[in-house]
Amino acid sequence: MSTTGRTDTVNGGISFWYGQDGLAAPREPLPGDATADVCIVGGGYTGLWTAYYLKKAVPFLNITVLEAAFCGYGASGRNGGWLYNGIAGRDRYARRHGHEPAVRLQRAMNESVTEVIDVCAAEGIDADVHRGGVLEVARSPAQAARLRAYHSVEIAFGETDRVLLGARDTADRIRVAGAVGSTWTPHGARVHPVKLVKGLAAAVEALGVTVHESTPVTEIRPKHAVTPYGTVRAPYVLRCTEGFTAGIKGQRRTWLPMNSSMIATEPLPERVWESIGWSGRETLGDMAHAYVYAQRTADDRIAIGGRGVPYRYGSRTDNDGRTQPATIAALHEILLQFFPQAARARIDHAWSGVLGVPRDWCATVTLDRATGLGWAGGYVGSGVTTANLAARTLRDLVQQDSGQGGATELTSLPWVGHKVRKWEPEPLRWLGVQALYAAYRGADRREAAARSAETDRVAKLADRISGRH
Repeated sequence: MSTTGRTDTVNGGISFWYGQDGLAAPREPLPGDATADVCIVGGGYTGLWTAYYLKKAVPFLNITVLEAAFCGYGASGRNGGWLYNGIAGRDRYARRHGHEPAVRLQRAMNESVTEVIDVCAAEGIDADVHRGGVLEVARSPAQAARLRAYHSVEIAFGETDRVLLGARDTADRIRVAGAVGSTWTPHGARVHPVKLVKGLAAAVEALGVTVHESTPVTEIRPKHAVTPYGTVRAPYVLRCTEGFTAGIKGQRRTWLPMNSSMIATEPLPERVWESIGWSGRETLGDMAHAYVYAQRTADDRIAIGGRGVPYRYGSRTDNDGRTQPATIAALHEILLQFFPQAARARIDHAWSGVLGVPRDWCATVTLDRATGLGWAGGYVGSGVTTANLAARTLRDLVQQDSGQGGATELTSLPWVGHKVRKWEPEPLRWLGVQALYAAYRGADRREAAARSAETDRVAKLADRISGRH
């Protein structure tokens, strides 16, 4: 243990998860023009899960995955390791399609947590999985009011096993400074993101799927995925690129690449853990507008994340996860606010990544039967589990369209075929996102100072403008 005045914190290098587990051996790029039955663009969770389930369902399919860098380079290798049941857009789907369809969507997400864990066991993927559930805490009266409302809504969507906890019971689980209450769901687990994505990629290749890395797709059109090295022609081309979608021709305004950043401490000694608790190793979040997410890693570090620079002009993405010093300092401050017991802990690693945000904050799965083009994403930060459900849904949609299957429970879920308008052009996009997140951060500060149970009015306005609620 030492103070954090050090200057040797690893910054970037993709993520702490890669720094810990290392890169996989590189796969060959596309050697030239090729054909396939299904071409999947993107080698993250969504693309790999889709390849996995399609190949398991129809072993004779010729499936090719094209990845711009290497499998797991994007959010799949940089996220907070939250395998949990949250899904972006559920409440909007309830308003549009009715309560029961949204309940079915939520139930499918609950089951997807178990599905990922079961596949890891079946395929021998050791991803440091620990099913401790998800604990979300409130640290101010306004957050406590939102927590109670959120808990009631989740119960109404079928989570009857969710528990509402007061300050004392929350501290019995995790001693977060200033926590006045929490809500816990069993539908969640901690995972090591890179071990999961590397194991999944290996399982996909073992099934006979062709994976080409260092092969950026510059354009997708019906039956074609165009790269600098050649074009893959396939009846089905599935776009699974999440926060990197803007780099494909014609997709600049489809999903906004929202930035999120993390830090990881050194392994903490037992005496610190005795003062913090967290023996259940729940994934940890809060009810702030600019929310925080954290996990206790398998080797007893705290990995904690939140919004830094929320968006880069022109939908640009970061350089291999490198993070601004001000963001690292802000995350360190949040760490100390939550866990003063870790005041002397080194910060070993900092990194950033992007997540895909649709204009209405609704995750979607679509297959256009007229063109054979499909896509899934817009997970808004809850993609570790959602990608699995999306992949199984894409599998069913492809099988239905090709005559190898019929409609299923998954193809009838309300997020299938959802359409959303594009984001505003620049500079409106950049100005809007910067203003919104400045509003959220300001709202959090005012709520903490005012000690009122009312949600800040500026935050409410920001939610309406952004389409977040």
